[in-house]
Amino acid sequence: MHPARPAIALLSAALVAAPALAAGPDARVRAAAEAARPAQLALLKRIVDLDSGTGDAAGAAKVQAVLAERLRALGASVEIVPAEAKGLGDNLVARVTGRGRGRILMIAHIDTVFPAGTVATRGYREDGARAYGPGVSDEKGGVVQAITALQLLHDLKETGFKQITLLIETSEETGSPGTRALIDRLVRDADVEFNLEPGDAPDAITVWRKGSATIHLAVQGKAAHAGVDPQNGHNAAVELIHQLATLDRFPHSGDGVTVNLTTLKAGDRVNVIPDLATADINYRVRTRAQFAPVRDAFEAAARTPAVPGTSVAVTTTPSFPPLESNPATDRLAAHAKAIYAELGLTLGTAGNGGASESALAAAAGVPALDGLGPVGGGFHSVREYLELSTVTPRLYLLTRLLIDYGATPPAR
Repeated sequence: MHPARPAIALLSAALVAAPALAAGPDARVRAAAEAARPAQLALLKRIVDLDSGTGDAAGAAKVQAVLAERLRALGASVEIVPAEAKGLGDNLVARVTGRGRGRILMIAHIDTVFPAGTVATRGYREDGARAYGPGVSDEKGGVVQAITALQLLHDLKETGFKQITLLIETSEETGSPGTRALIDRLVRDADVEFNLEPGDAPDAITVWRKGSATIHLAVQGKAAHAGVDPQNGHNAAVELIHQLATLDRFPHSGDGVTVNLTTLKAGDRVNVIPDLATADINYRVRTRAQFAPVRDAFEAAARTPAVPGTSVAVTTTPSFPPLESNPATDRLAAHAKAIYAELGLTLGTAGNGGASESALAAAAGVPALDGLGPVGGGFHSVREYLELSTVTPRLYLLTRLLIDYGATPPAR
């Protein structure tokens, strides 16, 4: 083989991975994004004011009905796909087709961590700078942004893509148990994946995410009267305390591995030695290889209980793998930063411990970029907010990414 050919092939791949940029902002897209703002925020209010916590199938159906109507109105085909696990809301898959080459998958979720009835006590509101409400950023703001971007493509008659698929799922907050097989199928038919999780403050997209899993500890002991014959009991709660000392071997915060106790239960009467105690430990990792040492440490401790007569069972529930730092995501991020610069704005790159579906795409070899929704914060709490100043610039960014990578899909 001619020695220059590998270099030529690498250069060609790099060019395919980097669509051409305009000298300045696309005036049509910018004007359309600005004009879409009132309708975009109205749709956001409408779906935030519908409870849709994970497992609230009825609430999810109400939200999906609103979104399906909007998507069909802009010419998308809409399919309601049953959840893959019991007790979860059905998923929505919308598709629009064009005349180009790029196959783009967008993923967003409507499930929140808040129970039914939350909206009645604190629905959607704005204070001029921020919007508030359950799931306003995580991730209904991103859902609405994706639909509005498709609306812009429709209104501008942009068809330079082969297919854009939007998955709106209902179980991301618990590791997407209702969508895994569906995501696997959709990823196989995509050249690139864009995830609509919220952007990080002050204005950053997400180029890495931790993977997550949960360790479940169950200590079995023997019940006894706490006053008459405590010596005949085997205290499961005390043994669980010994087991939880394993937590001290790992960091609880930071950009690396983190291991944290999240739930704890023991006993149900004040005068009985508890015969059962349980705990859940959630842990996050930057690389797949970091999962095993955490699990192994808890399993090793379980083999040598400190309280005689007790036994410890350890099980693990995986959630998402990590979205590890990788060149494909870095190339997408570089292009996104250049688009944002057209508006005179600086787009940062960041990572965090929140897992997402982008890791599944990247694991399948599909270039993935995350954190493309509006910037937010206070997630999973009553403080959750969305930065209103980022709504229109982020819509411009997503729309331009769809146009650019629809025309020039990234190399895989």
